[in-house]
Amino acid sequence: MRIAEKGDHVSNDPTPQVRRVIVVGASAGGVEALSQLVSRLPRDLPAAVLVVLHIPANAVSVMPGILRRAGQLPAVHAATREPLREGIIYIAPPDRHMLVRRGSVVTTFGPRENGHRPAVDPLFRSAADSYGKDVIGVLLTGNLDDGTAGLAAIKESGGLAIVQDPEDAVYPGMPTSAIENVKVDRVLPLEEIAPALLEFLDDAPPAMPPRRDIESMIDLEIRKTEMDPSIGIDEEVGRPSGYTCPECHGGLWEIDEGSLVRYRCRVGHAYSADSLVAAYGSSVEAALWAALRSLEENAAFAERLARRAESMGQTIALDRFMTQAKRAKEHARTLNEILAAGPVTAEPEHEVVAPD
Repeated sequence: MRIAEKGDHVSNDPTPQVRRVIVVGASAGGVEALSQLVSRLPRDLPAAVLVVLHIPANAVSVMPGILRRAGQLPAVHAATREPLREGIIYIAPPDRHMLVRRGSVVTTFGPRENGHRPAVDPLFRSAADSYGKDVIGVLLTGNLDDGTAGLAAIKESGGLAIVQDPEDAVYPGMPTSAIENVKVDRVLPLEEIAPALLEFLDDAPPAMPPRRDIESMIDLEIRKTEMDPSIGIDEEVGRPSGYTCPECHGGLWEIDEGSLVRYRCRVGHAYSADSLVAAYGSSVEAALWAALRSLEENAAFAERLARRAESMGQTIALDRFMTQAKRAKEHARTLNEILAAGPVTAEPEHEVVAPD
């Protein structure tokens, strides 16, 4: 069987190539977790597997090779319009979201979600929209809470949700958030997730019927991720929050989903509550560094002017510039102490995947 290459078109056959999909999200600690998971999946797996791992935009990803060596399944970076096939692992390439459309995969340079591209939520959300009860969502180790909203969409669309036990995860943030906000089907140590997947695929337990009231919202958010130009300027979700997007500085709309609160701007940048706090923290830190630089330059320039005034016998100007330099140094010292105390943001959660 040939793996589809870039530029291949999806078959016009109305029958989907796969009946069920498994979508997996991971962040920090995810390389090892994903390797362990796929090592326990059989070659004849009756589902397509789609994986998002947080990596920096400029990273070199060799995840397909890592996962091929770890298990029995072929693994590839996804390409737009590539048909989905059972028994193949599709991995989001660096700096691209990966979405599922019935029977095929789409990659897009859409707006970041939770500070990431690729992000877990867009994959999970699109899988819920396209496959409904035939989706199994798996959330593994990672910081913060990307994947929680997407896992909720899977459950609301009738699918199944499995979360790695936080006590078993290297970084428990993402699993913990999902457990606290989503009625997941299983919370399992990593070594038990693959057997649970096979159990569900062989004889899926009764799933909740999909909630039709969320379908239009899910579709609109997917279209924003795909940067659909047909979206009208007034097609927004939620209500104005009064806050601004840390990335583009546009207004944020607040979306209430039970215990979850999310934010999305007009152009599509999206944040969970935790990721928005982290993004604001990054903005504050950047502003503090800029202020520290400005104060140090101010002090240095004032001292230069003071030396010039002294050489010319301008005592009044000398006093004025020395006072300015002293004040700027005092403020700079205060900012330096604040920055030296530690980051105001959460710890980085990227898993850097470089050639081995």
